[in-house]
Amino acid sequence: MENRTLGDGEIQVSALGFGCWAIGGEWQDPDGRPLGWGAVDDDESVAAIRRAMELGVTFFDTADTYGTGHSERVLGRALAGRRDEVAVATKWGNVFDEETRTRTGADSTVGYARRALVASLRRLGTDWIDVYQLHLGDVPLTIADELRSTCDEFVREGLIRAYAWSTDDPERAALFAQGEHCAGVQHACNVLTDAPEMLALCERRGIASIVRSPLAMGLLTGRQGPSGRGAAGDIRSLPPVWLNWFDEGGVPAPEWQARVDAVREVLTADGRTLAQGALAWLWARSPRTVPIPGFRSVAQAEENAGALRFGPLSAAQLAEIAELLA
Repeated sequence: MENRTLGDGEIQVSALGFGCWAIGGEWQDPDGRPLGWGAVDDDESVAAIRRAMELGVTFFDTADTYGTGHSERVLGRALAGRRDEVAVATKWGNVFDEETRTRTGADSTVGYARRALVASLRRLGTDWIDVYQLHLGDVPLTIADELRSTCDEFVREGLIRAYAWSTDDPERAALFAQGEHCAGVQHACNVLTDAPEMLALCERRGIASIVRSPLAMGLLTGRQGPSGRGAAGDIRSLPPVWLNWFDEGGVPAPEWQARVDAVREVLTADGRTLAQGALAWLWARSPRTVPIPGFRSVAQAEENAGALRFGPLSAAQLAEIAELLA
C-alpha cells in the first residue's frame, strides 16, 4: 500500500490510520449515557499503539474529549521518544469535565479553540499537532470561516501543521477545504454506508478522506453476539439516535446484519478477515481514503494493520459488492 498525503504534501502517512476513541475508556454525557467503549487497560493500549507502529501504521487520530482527555494522555505516553515517527491528529470543540469524565457542552469560539489546543499539546506531550480538527459537525458556516482563519494562524505559529473538519456535510467540508492548510475532511463511510459526495469533494479538492466508522463501530468485524457491546460504559449498549447499526444491548440491528451477511463472502475472499475486507473496500473506493479503525488490544491492532498486506479490493470485487447491496 502506498502512503497517503495530508495537506500540502508535506505530511505523509500510512494508508491506514488508527482511531483512538476506544482507548479513552469510559466517559458519559450529562444524562449519564455512555460515550466511550467500556473499560480499558492502558498498558494494553500503549502496547497496541507501539505494535501498530511496528506494522507500518504512522497516523493516529484522537480527540480531546475521548475519555475527557484520557485518550490523548495514553497516546502521548505511547509515543514518548518516538513522536517524530508518526503524524497525530486531534480534535476540539467539545467541553468536558475531567474529574467526572463527562461531556458538558460545546464551544465554537475562537478563544476556546486556542485554549483547547494548548491543553491538547500538554496532554499529548508534544510541541505540535499534525492535523487539528473541528469536532462540531454542525457549526454555522460564518463561525466556521472564522475558525478556519484561526487554524491558519496556528499553522503560522508552528502549533499545528494542517487542519480539517470532522463533519458529514459536504458543504461544510468544502468551506474548510478552501483553506490554504486544509489536510482533508474526517467523515463517516464504510461498505454499508457510502459517502459519494464527500469522496468526490476530496478527489476534486485534492485532500484526504479521513474515514471514521470504517468498520461500522464493530459491526464489520464479524464478531457474533453483543459480547462487550452490551457492557455498561459502552456507547453501543445504549446507542444514541445516530448510531443505527445497533439495537439496545449492543445487538446488531437485523437489517444491518443482513447487509453484512450479504457481502461477507466477497470481503473475506483472498484470505482477508471481514474487518480487513471492509478496509480494503474503502481503499478501492477512493485512493484518497485513510480509514481509522478503533482498537483496544494488541490483537485488534495486528488484525487491522494486517489489512495493509492485502491492499484494496479489485474493481470486480467492488462492483460485485455494489450489486449485492443495490
